[in-house]
Amino acid sequence: MRFGDLFSRPGKGRAAVLVDVRKTSVAGAYLYVAPASPPALLYTRRLPIEAREHEPRFKAMLRALSVLLDAMVREGAPALARTAGSGSVGSILGSIDAPWQETSVRTEHFEGDEPFTFTKNMVDEAIRKTALEPSSRVLADESIVGMLLNGYETRRPYGKRVRRAAVTILSSRLSPEAAEGARRALSEAYHTDRVDLIAGSALRYQALRAAFPHEHMMLIVDARGPLTSIELVRDNLLVAVKEVSEEGKERRGTGVEQALKELAGEYPLPRTIFLLAEAEESSSLEAMLASAQMLSLWLSEHPPKIVKVLPSHLRGLVVQTDGTPADLPLLLAALYAAGRMHLLKGALA
Repeated sequence: MRFGDLFSRPGKGRAAVLVDVRKTSVAGAYLYVAPASPPALLYTRRLPIEAREHEPRFKAMLRALSVLLDAMVREGAPALARTAGSGSVGSILGSIDAPWQETSVRTEHFEGDEPFTFTKNMVDEAIRKTALEPSSRVLADESIVGMLLNGYETRRPYGKRVRRAAVTILSSRLSPEAAEGARRALSEAYHTDRVDLIAGSALRYQALRAAFPHEHMMLIVDARGPLTSIELVRDNLLVAVKEVSEEGKERRGTGVEQALKELAGEYPLPRTIFLLAEAEESSSLEAMLASAQMLSLWLSEHPPKIVKVLPSHLRGLVVQTDGTPADLPLLLAALYAAGRMHLLKGALA
């Protein structure tokens, strides 16, 4: 059963476990979705990752994840039961960030001399045949994030007669050690093999598209970890992904600047930028993006509009009910989970 199957029965609330893994911390939450209500986080917890001397980072992560899951089972399940009537969950979603993730985007094209019926089987077969080449990382998720039929975007594409179609696919790859360890820990904690994993930057991209459905031209600069992911959206379609691995304010800024220059060489850059960054780096990145030397990339004398994404932007779309400080990655994970099942306007069919 895929993650989305959790929400397949109308008229009843459903619950899931969400886990967010970063280089410096792990976090978990219980998500509950009731009919005619926004998704709710009933319990959230974030713990630091404390590596021992000479210990691989992924082993320290797995140790912190074990402590987190123990707390979620002991403390979180009763909180879920008080609202949902049961502490059991139907599915588990884990998002894993750098240094254990990477994302990429590709477009599959379908054309015919005569009109043909566009089907889901055609898309599934094309994705299977053109899967990414083998690498040191394992494929965790492939999400369809855009479809064009005869050059026009559509969210209900299957069964229609077309001459040409294009499907945009966002792929998540994870390091084998982190993916296998996280999947095993989650399966053992909840006694289920229904565990779905996705790269954190791929999840956040899709959540932001659901949160800001009317932004058809934008850049997303996701710098919440050691890897900065830059996604370019043009005409409501994801057209490019760049990943920058430099850490530190100065090195990160240089890498982001170079990546934007490469994108500007291929596409006109949108004037709206959504920035995801920790507080200590947000100001420096914002200043760099608005600096005089960057204005030439936008062919303008005026700096671009920079939106620093905050939990308040998700108010009304997701609620966090446990009284703890708002956790943006978990809120975005909840938005992604609900949007994937058409529970939020703007979710991709």
